[in-house]
Amino acid sequence: MDIQKVNQYKNAFDAIAQSIADESGEHIEVWYARELQNVLGYARWENFVVAINRAIESCKTQNINVDDHFREVTKMVVLGSGAQRAVQDFMLTRYACYIIAQNGDPKKEEVAFAQSYFAIQTRNAELIEERLQLLSRLETRERLRSSEKQLSQNIYQRGVDDRGFGRIRSKGDTALFGGVNTEQMKKRLGVKSGALADHLPTLTIAAKNLATEMTNYNVEQKDLYGEMPITHEHIQNNQSVRGMLLQRGIRPEELPPAEDIKKVERRVAREEKQLEKNTKKLPK
Repeated sequence: MDIQKVNQYKNAFDAIAQSIADESGEHIEVWYARELQNVLGYARWENFVVAINRAIESCKTQNINVDDHFREVTKMVVLGSGAQRAVQDFMLTRYACYIIAQNGDPKKEEVAFAQSYFAIQTRNAELIEERLQLLSRLETRERLRSSEKQLSQNIYQRGVDDRGFGRIRSKGDTALFGGVNTEQMKKRLGVKSGALADHLPTLTIAAKNLATEMTNYNVEQKDLYGEMPITHEHIQNNQSVRGMLLQRGIRPEELPPAEDIKKVERRVAREEKQLEKNTKKLPK
């Protein structure tokens, strides 16, 4: 998501933030669910309240006091006839909004943005964009894990054991990185331990995932059996992906390393754990 889009969403979320005073007169930033529904791209309240209820259950599971972050209220809305009708609404803290976004529709771009917007205790657009990029890398890495797991299971049923899978994956890397094998790439990037993919930038992880998904598909479509035919298929797919990158002037073996994804995962988890503690609670 580029900075222009980040600012567009940021302004929409900033516009619905409100401030209320607690018993001591200190101001607390809150949001109302009916307004949050709109900026998160939900057309129907009935669908959005499902995400709210999931968020509430998530808090209960973590032994977090729901009343500190969610307060059911009644809002009066004007009907087409000019009459008013009372409808359900919720007053929400920053943490409540974050948990709702976590339980929202991940396919909605607005929901993905909200997960970073509410996780950061600042309205700095550059920091929000940076966190969005981190989450994108984590998500891409998880997709690669999933596709590699699927490939391992698929080819095990086709006569290839775990060692064979390792050899296939390694030869795929060599094809993707223009003749540079996995261990050589680790040395280039200064990787002392862990998987190579944990130290690759998002673009390269996505490239590896595309090649792996292509192999998964063709193994079944072509009904390939045994290590040699599957290896040949995986090499070809990685070569094809490399060819696309080269056409755009990108040499994956020359891209700089990214932060160890294990460290990123721990940092994001730590920040999420601190979010509830740092969020001001709703007044009694």
